[in-house]
Amino acid sequence: MNIKTPLVSAIFLCSTLPIYAQSNLSVSLTLPEITSGQYHRPYTAVWIEDNKGKHVKTLALWSEPKGQKWLKDIRRWWRKIGRTDANWVDGISSATRPAGTYDLKWDLTTEDKQKVKQSDYKVFIEVVREHGGRNLLKHSFSLKKDFKTTLNPTAETGPINIQFNK
Repeated sequence: MNIKTPLVSAIFLCSTLPIYAQSNLSVSLTLPEITSGQYHRPYTAVWIEDNKGKHVKTLALWSEPKGQKWLKDIRRWWRKIGRTDANWVDGISSATRPAGTYDLKWDLTTEDKQKVKQSDYKVFIEVVREHGGRNLLKHSFSLKKDFKTTLNPTAETGPINIQFNK
């Protein structure tokens, strides 16, 4: 079998996919190193809501393995999404992260893997730390045009870069 034929076919197929199918939203989230006081890694949630405030997809949920009872401290995420299905929450959550920068991608699908409509959305970033603060950041955007923005640092986050490529 000639290796070139499948490779050329794969390249051709990918190049003919609609541009929208290759679109994504990227979030580069920085958790700063905090050296003062008692430090605990923050519980963090990053998610997308539509323009009517309905949950579309959770991109990240970082908590302690035995910290399910503390998830309610991620207030907005918990009230909108988390408290409805403990098994789902357990399935998507992962360990808290140390200081650093973390890159998240949204492939423009819902939790059910359905493509979203080309409309307006909001990305939410909620960061809560025991013996620390709580920050809720949000940014509205449209899937109708490319954008790049940086959210200013807060007490619990460094700069957050958000970019959409249509």
